Amino acid sequence: MDKRSLLFLCTGNCCRSPLAEAIARHVAGDRFEVHSAGALPAGYIHPLTLAVLDAMGIARDGLTSKSWDAYVDRPIDIAIMLCPFASAAGPRAFPGDGVKVDWPTTDPSMHDGDVNEQLEMTHHLANRLRLKIERLAALDLDRLTRDQLRDELEKLADL
Repeated sequence: MDKRSLLFLCTGNCCRSPLAEAIARHVAGDRFEVHSAGALPAGYIHPLTLAVLDAMGIARDGLTSKSWDAYVDRPIDIAIMLCPFASAAGPRAFPGDGVKVDWPTTDPSMHDGDVNEQLEMTHHLANRLRLKIERLAALDLDRLTRDQLRDELEKLADL
């Protein structure tokens, strides 16, 4: 089976989507070509993301904050929107017959608490994303129709 393309999208592409990208590469890099991007890229990867990835022992090499404009002309098999803004403003579709779903998450970098609370929130988010991505990687994508895949991915949003 060829690798499927997997794209995580959020607003700034500095916290949530690069976290998901790094986790997906770690957990399922053998099955997916993994990317992340944002509507309004911040231009950096947030220190919370870097700290949590380091604590999890997950490589963060090559993570950059980039615009989703780089992907609108590329076939994407699965696009996962991690924030409401990205979902509302994002590309309605990518070339090909890909599936787009929402996995809404809270941005830990925008949490009003102190840095320790933000870090705890980022760890919690990372663990939730890892669980979802592990379940995604376990799906038999060759046996699922496009609609079945969307249904399975939407179920994962609630984990």
